[in-house]
Amino acid sequence: MKPQPLSTAPAALPVSRPKLGFLGTGRIGRNRLEAIARSQTADIAFVADTDGAMAEQARQLAPESERSQGLEAMLDAGIDGLVIATPSALHAAQAIRALDAGIAVFCQKPLGRDRGEVEHVVSAARNADRLLGVDLSYRFTAGAQLIAERLRRGDIGKVFAVDLEFHNAYGPDKAWFYDRFLSGGGCVIDLGVHLVDMALWLLGPCDIRHVESALYRDGRRLVSGSEDVEDFATATLETVQGVTIRLTCSWRLHAGCDAVIRARFFGEKGGLEFANVGGSFYDFTARHHLQTASTELCGPPDDWSGRAAVDWVRRLARNPGYDPACEQFIAVADALDRIYQAGRR
Repeated sequence: MKPQPLSTAPAALPVSRPKLGFLGTGRIGRNRLEAIARSQTADIAFVADTDGAMAEQARQLAPESERSQGLEAMLDAGIDGLVIATPSALHAAQAIRALDAGIAVFCQKPLGRDRGEVEHVVSAARNADRLLGVDLSYRFTAGAQLIAERLRRGDIGKVFAVDLEFHNAYGPDKAWFYDRFLSGGGCVIDLGVHLVDMALWLLGPCDIRHVESALYRDGRRLVSGSEDVEDFATATLETVQGVTIRLTCSWRLHAGCDAVIRARFFGEKGGLEFANVGGSFYDFTARHHLQTASTELCGPPDDWSGRAAVDWVRRLARNPGYDPACEQFIAVADALDRIYQAGRR
């Protein structure tokens, strides 16, 4: 099993700088806007947010931009690409509307609240022949890239087990995260999605044959029919290819630090590890383990947080057409759905 390339779209002749609109300019939206502005890869034409102060803060990062009244106004004005950073319940519908209008989309995770929504967005991208990207940004860290390189070379042999951990000591600060209809779920879809995506991308094509999971809220096991979202989850996914993937994630866990973020890949000839440093949300190392020896492959600093967005813009400039690599997002959504289904029996 080999990691999939970040893009499989065919190369095309360079085109003019894409004209972008930003829908949702909270902390994440502004961060991605700033990264794109700094890269000088696109013209930031419009920003839109229901909070006027947020929109004005975004305009300070891109003084040439105009404040828009919303998605329809940006589509009417004419843009090449839309960056979506709104609450999760809005992602799929907004992405589909833009794609149906012939506009490429880069969306915050999750692309949809379940597999069905994600499939509809991917189908819209395919039908419109437009580029679709999702901000699964950990793929673009230096550590993940180095691990991908070593897995492709077969440095640790066949991978048979993967351990994933993501614990956030604080949890979200917006009420909609705790509403299952609006968010799609709790810490699994908020945090676990990053590491499940990393694992499936690095392992290459694999089919999940069995899932066991447990979901908790305030220390209580969630059962079928509960509308609570989980703040702690553990899951085991078995693949047809013989890999066991174990995931643990949480909000507000007493973990002794701000965050624990780690992905470990165990192979027949060694191990590879991606892990945060000192509880940081932003600093990571990658290491190669051989028995009791451990070699650091890379460490901080690594300015990775906006890299996925900039990569999408560069691909959009080369070729705005549909990239089949986005179909990987369906596999991730399917894995999360199965974790939720198994955990609420």
